[in-house]
Amino acid sequence: MQIIQSIQNRIYEIRGERVMLDQDLAALYEVEVKVLNQAVKRNIQRFPKDFMFQLTKEEWENMRLQFAGESNNMLSLRSQNVTLKTGRGQHRKFMPYAFTEQGVAMLSGVVNSDRAINMNIAIMRAFVEVRKVLLLQNDLKEQLKEIKERLGVHDAQLNQIYDAMENLLDEKAAQRKWEHRERIGFKK
Repeated sequence: MQIIQSIQNRIYEIRGERVMLDQDLAALYEVEVKVLNQAVKRNIQRFPKDFMFQLTKEEWENMRLQFAGESNNMLSLRSQNVTLKTGRGQHRKFMPYAFTEQGVAMLSGVVNSDRAINMNIAIMRAFVEVRKVLLLQNDLKEQLKEIKERLGVHDAQLNQIYDAMENLLDEKAAQRKWEHRERIGFKK
């Protein structure tokens, strides 16, 4: 379960899609990012735009700023390029690739090792868990909306009841005043 949680921490929402970055996948598969990207490029016909896309410089900078702002005790930060390394070949020349759930599934046929196969199974389970959580949240939102609507209807009904009770009390008070008024005219 801990591996699923670790993977879930590496699933991001970019361009309205839940994706994983090439560097996170490479770390999970225990291969270099360069090796992963080469395998993808050799099989590029398997990765249409809805399976994989390259981040823009702005998207990458926004993600890096988010990572830098989060706490350092999160496991997902360890695989990120937050701090610059020194030395030749330590910086990315190209923007990272983002793989959708379908793209990650397609990677299982491209990166063929026991570790990659096992990690792919775990990644698919993590995506399923994320989907379950989102469905549960949507269900809860619908239930809250329904409760708010019911409360609105009940508030209106209660207001009508209060108004009717006030009218009855006003009529009763007016009737008492009429019965206890001082009589004028002839008395018997």
